[in-house]
Amino acid sequence: MSAYIYIEGGATGAGSKYLKTKCQEAFHKLLGRMGFAGRRPRLVACGGRGDVYDRFVIELSSGTTDYAAIWIDSEEPMANPNATWQHLGTVKTVPKWVQPADAQDDQVLFMTTCMETWIVADHQTLSEHYGHELKKAALPPLMNLEQRQRHDVQGMLVRATRDCSNAYEKGEHSYQILAELNPAVLEQHLPSFVRVRQILNAKL
Repeated sequence: MSAYIYIEGGATGAGSKYLKTKCQEAFHKLLGRMGFAGRRPRLVACGGRGDVYDRFVIELSSGTTDYAAIWIDSEEPMANPNATWQHLGTVKTVPKWVQPADAQDDQVLFMTTCMETWIVADHQTLSEHYGHELKKAALPPLMNLEQRQRHDVQGMLVRATRDCSNAYEKGEHSYQILAELNPAVLEQHLPSFVRVRQILNAKL
């Protein structure tokens, strides 16, 4: 069984190799916590969204992989979490993507609306990571969390941690927290996370 997942993350330019490694490590650890330790796919952190799409199209056209997928932010809330390519063709905040001829909806794994949505869903892990300086009241409510705009979620996370010695920053710090998240908690609040688990259970 060969499986490749191309991930949005790791940055570009100076220091990108290091951050891509940290990104891959974090997603590997999260997959291990999800129960995929013995059947983890090959993860490739690509940096920006455009590079994710390009690498995926190349992998898809090679015809040598049993399962190829992309793991990215949805950027905007979704009316239908399973209509992934339709969403990618209509999302307003980033360039629209054309669905490759052989691509299926289950080859798009979304963090809705962004990775920070998954991070703020796990209050216990955040409390353990940041300690008593974390302002939990500043975090977004857990109900309908995936319907919040990504900038709102990211801003609330920054405000909740700004008095902490290790205040939240995108990059290596965000990957460190991602690796610590509790999948059982995420499943309680995030339909997109449940969908990722269901797809990977079927494909890996």
